[in-house]
Amino acid sequence: MKQKIFIISGLVLLIAVVVIMFADLFSSKQADQANPYDYKMGEIRKSDSTRSAYSEQMIISPPLAEMHALACGAGDRIFVAGKDTLLIYDQPGHSAGRFLFNGTASCMTLDKKGNIYIGMQDHVEIFDPSGKLIKKWKTFSDESLITGIAVSDSGVFLADFGKKIVYRCSPDGRLINRIGEKDPQKNIPGFIIPSPYFDLALGKKGELWVANTGRHSLEQFSNDGTLNSAWGEANMAVEGFCGCCNPSHFALLSDGSFVTSEKGIERVKIYSPRGKFECVVAPPTAFIEGTRGLDLAVDSKDRIIVLDPEKKQLRIFVKK
Repeated sequence: MKQKIFIISGLVLLIAVVVIMFADLFSSKQADQANPYDYKMGEIRKSDSTRSAYSEQMIISPPLAEMHALACGAGDRIFVAGKDTLLIYDQPGHSAGRFLFNGTASCMTLDKKGNIYIGMQDHVEIFDPSGKLIKKWKTFSDESLITGIAVSDSGVFLADFGKKIVYRCSPDGRLINRIGEKDPQKNIPGFIIPSPYFDLALGKKGELWVANTGRHSLEQFSNDGTLNSAWGEANMAVEGFCGCCNPSHFALLSDGSFVTSEKGIERVKIYSPRGKFECVVAPPTAFIEGTRGLDLAVDSKDRIIVLDPEKKQLRIFVKK
């Protein structure tokens, strides 16, 4: 009996040793192999820095606790808004105006008359150039979060992150039609927007471009919602967009080229009108790691204005 107990005890001990050895071997292999999907962010941030074709010309430091929305107006005046406050700067960077409102701006644009359209999270408010409230639209839904806005003769275009849709509206807020709803018969894949960065912009001829961030693409639609073209690719290299959802913001230059910004790998880049990568405007090393919300605007001289919410700055870049 004692001999059996001894044998059983020995077997238990042997099994325990084997389990420990296997666990050590497994853990050491995991440590040696590291994460095969590691972005190696340090290397990417450094390599992008060598491909910048722009230089930083000017920095404006608005006295705002929060900075979320950016736009350019007549005379290349710069408009920036956050919580309860909008500030205006002239081309040399001097203060040129200020007015207050109630709420937090999520996006902003101006029409030809100088009226200011501000996305106030779940609705839109319109102000005249002096800051007087002209119109307050009704909320689209309790889930709405307006993250992109543009105005043309064809209407007011809104990107609603909450509903994952683009609205075309009249100036008084009446819905004309929805754009981007999934429709396989019309070859419209629908918007995949994992995080609240959902931007849109109008080209020189009024053509609508929308960032389909989950697909890492920019898509061009007609006013009736027809999808005409798209470009972009998911790629860790500087030529592509990576992460869960990029580009986070974009704007267009006078020749139809695209200026894009990203989160995850913080950088600003330029693509040709056909979507071919051209150059870096600002590399990842120009930003505090983890920066999000790099809103963009372009003035009449094709200067690129970047809203940097971490540094609390408006940063103006020009071609070298």
